[in-house]
Formats: sequence, C-alpha cells, structure tokens
Amino acid sequence: MSRRTAALALALLTAPLLAACGSSDSKPGAAASAPASATASSGTSFADVEAQAKGQTVNWYMYGGDDVLNTFVNGYLKTKLAARGVTLNQVKITDTVTAVNKVLAEKQAGKTTDGSVDAIWINGENFATGKQADLWYCGYAQSLANARYVDFSQPAVANDFGLPVEGCESVWMQANSALVYDSTRLTKDDVKSASSLFDWAKAHPGKFTYPAPPDFTGSMAVRTFFYDTNDGPDGFAGQFDEAKYAPAATKLWKRLNDLEPSLYKKGKTYPAGEPDVEKLYANGEISAFLTYGPGAVGDAVKKGTFPATTREAVFEGGNISNYNFLAIPFNSPHKAAAQVLQDTLLDPQTQLELYKSSGSFPGIDLAKTDPATQAAFKAVSTSPAVLPLDVLSKDAQPELTSTYVTRIEKDWKANVLQK
Repeated sequence: MSRRTAALALALLTAPLLAACGSSDSKPGAAASAPASATASSGTSFADVEAQAKGQTVNWYMYGGDDVLNTFVNGYLKTKLAARGVTLNQVKITDTVTAVNKVLAEKQAGKTTDGSVDAIWINGENFATGKQADLWYCGYAQSLANARYVDFSQPAVANDFGLPVEGCESVWMQANSALVYDSTRLTKDDVKSASSLFDWAKAHPGKFTYPAPPDFTGSMAVRTFFYDTNDGPDGFAGQFDEAKYAPAATKLWKRLNDLEPSLYKKGKTYPAGEPDVEKLYANGEISAFLTYGPGAVGDAVKKGTFPATTREAVFEGGNISNYNFLAIPFNSPHKAAAQVLQDTLLDPQTQLELYKSSGSFPGIDLAKTDPATQAAFKAVSTSPAVLPLDVLSKDAQPELTSTYVTRIEKDWKANVLQK
C-alpha cells in the first residue's frame, strides 16, 4: 500500500499457504497454474463490465488511518460510483497484510468464488506475495476506459517494487518521499543531504527519529539511508544479490548505530508508525522527519497541527518514489464493480479532487489530459510548506525489489533495534 504496509509478518505467517498455492521453486511473479477466473476475458468490452457492475457493492479494503482520505473516499468517490450504479463499502484496516491474509486463507479453504474482498489498496511486498500465490485477477488494467490517461511505459507503473505488474493491479496515485522540517530549527544546509541531517541530529540530540520498520514509512527512511550510504540504488537493480547486499548493509548498520544515541529517546525506542512521528513533530518534541505523504503536510499546517514554519526538502541524489495500486482478488464476486472503482479513480476529475482535498499526487500522466484539466491542476493553491510535484519527482529514485525490502527490514531489527 501505499503508505503503510508491512509484509515481513505476512511472509512468515503465510509460508504454509504459499507452499500450498504454487510450485516450490517459483519466484515472485512466476507463473503457476492460475485459476480460470484469474484472468480477464479478452472478448469482454469495458461497456460490458460497466453493465455487469450496476447494482453491485464493491468491498474496498484499505488503510483507514488517514481521515482526509477517508472523507474523500466516503464523500466524493462514493457519490461518483453511485452515479455509475455501484455502491462503495470502505473496509478500514490498519495493515494491508490483513486483507491479503484473508484472501490467502480463503484460497487455502477452497473458496474460489464469493470471496470477502473485492479490491485492496496495495503495492510492494504484499503485491509480490499475492502474485506468487496467484491471488490476483489479471489482464484488465489497460482495458479500463480511463487507462488512456496512464503512462504504462513508466517503469514505476509497469513494475511494482521491481516486479512486473502484468495487468494484475491498476495504478491510482503517486507517492513521493520528502524530509519535513521546522525551518526555524534547521537550515537549508542542514537538510541538503542525509549526511548533513545526521550531523545536525548529532548536534541536536533527541530532535530526529524515524519509525521502526516494517512500518512503511520507517522502511522507506532506512532505504533512503541505504541509498545514501551506497551511492544510490543502481548497484542493487534487479533480483536480490547477497554478494552486493552484505557489505552495503554492513556499512549502513554501522552508520545507523552511530546515529542512534542522537535520536529521540536515544534510540532506545522507535515510533511505531508515521502518525506517532507526526505527533512528536506537532508537539515540538522533534524538529524533522521523513514522510511518504508530502502533499498532506500543507493541510496539517493549515489546521495548525504543524507549525507555519514547516517546510520540505529532498536530499541530494533524489528521493524514493513509487505508485499506489489497487488489486482485485481472484475470488472477488464483484470484479466488475471493482474495475469501475479503479476506472473512476483514474478519471482526471477524480484525480484533481483527490489532489485538492488530500494533496495526493496524480497517478495519471497529466500530459495525456486536455489543456483545461492541466490548467486546473496548475491552478490548485498549494501550501508554501509543500514542494511542487515537479521538484518532488525531478530526481525520483526507484524502489528496490520486495526481496531487498524484506531483507533490509529484517536485518534492521537484528542489527540496529536489538543491538
């Protein structure tokens, strides 16, 4: 998911399920015998899908801790779907693992139709786990009416954390990372790079921290430091390579252990997730933190939750970026309604409303929209606290494959948290 997923626990919890669902030597994304219902029929038009969707209810499992996004989903989006004859039921969860585990359990129990889940907000490790286990309904993403606004040649759209999407999920919004800081406490030189931030943190102990992986934002923070320690992600493209990883990780753990005494509470405890970090920042207990939701910072400033002097920065060398997707489980009884949900999310007007209401950056390619839509996006008033999208995406760095991510999260616990 986008912003908050933790698949390490899923990988450990569902190992028996995975063994039952695919061949023992299959790699994430490798083809196993897919259920007949797992691939869309090439002869079905989207008009047919829309007709089938009328009167259906789509159960969308998604992270429910973002109040602004919840308001958008249950207001604007629900109304748009109702106009297309579809009822939206948001099922709020705290971790995407919950939804994926539910689908895995249903498959193990032989429930190949009439499943509980129609759509999941997902990406990264959770998508890879489901793809390995043949959990996803595939082959429809480019058939959606509004898919014409998506740039499928974009590597981060075609690949989810390095794993080919292959029509098994549909993009809906873009996520960029950034450093959030109080400009009365840190200068632009302090936020120029991870090294300068670490120097500032050591000079101002207790004023910086990050969540403990496998929290999604905490994992991103550690990967950001991994990139900075090892001259970027290029040397780690593709599948996991132990020979490359081991020395790179050793350098990172030393650097993070050296930083730890300067963190909030001297690193003896780490926040559980980004909401906890945001509370520390709002209370003035820390002065900087990394986020995967820079667009939402302006709303926090507007409400007075964050100080008016809040600003954002991108480290030299770029910032990690990815896209958020929706996946449809193979046993969803309302696949047509789930596709209409995804199509509605890709509508330029929906994307504009999402951007205006929550600061979420568009998953579509604005260059593919009409001039009036492009002008409407440009006309949206943004907070001085938030960096423009072109700055956030200028030097965007790709995500590592899910195997690297899972290993980094596991090894951080052993080599940093437990040291």
